[in-house]
Amino acid sequence: MSEVRTRPAADPEPLGGAGYNEGAFGGRATARDETRAVFGQVMGLVALTVGCAALGAYLGRNLSGGAGIVSFILAFGCIFGLNIAATRGREQLAIGFLFGLGVLLGAAVGPVLARYAETDPSVLWQASGATAAFVGGLGAFGYATRRDLSSWARTLFWALLALIVFGIVAIFVSIPHANIIYAVLGLVVFGGFTIFDFNRLRRANPRSAVPIAASIFLDIFNVFLFMLELLGGSRR
Repeated sequence: MSEVRTRPAADPEPLGGAGYNEGAFGGRATARDETRAVFGQVMGLVALTVGCAALGAYLGRNLSGGAGIVSFILAFGCIFGLNIAATRGREQLAIGFLFGLGVLLGAAVGPVLARYAETDPSVLWQASGATAAFVGGLGAFGYATRRDLSSWARTLFWALLALIVFGIVAIFVSIPHANIIYAVLGLVVFGGFTIFDFNRLRRANPRSAVPIAASIFLDIFNVFLFMLELLGGSRR
């Protein structure tokens, strides 16, 4: 019976093999732990930034149009600031810019959300639910995809630029159902960004946590606005 539990003498363990296997296993386990930690950190930052946006929307519900434009400009400044701070290793400063981004964007759209809340609050709830399902589904797909989707970056950039151009043209040229077309195209573009950013999250390290959290928050913010336009516009 003892031979069943004993390795044959003719099949010796390679020199250092056990230590190598244990080291490789430990390295993989450490990598998995770091990936989970970064995922938790990023999603926690996203949730807090969404909360900041909700606070900003409440505080800015009575802002004038000019103040809303200023809020958007300052929000762009926060995006540049958090990227510079993250690059220089100033994580706390980058997080401060991230939360500021949420407050400012929320304040910028506060009057629009307040108008919906007064006239048809159910649209807000439906847009929120649709956004959660949309981002959750595409985000899960992007995170589960093992293939590196970095090659999507250029295509998504040009798609976003084309979307901006279409939006500008639609202001000056009468296009039937332009708002619905714009919303649908926006969902396609930011659906791609959602997949792309969650795929980046799969390969992220702690230094890139804040910029990726900002990207995912912007995906959620834009998808919500397009859902609001799509659902609200269909009832006009």
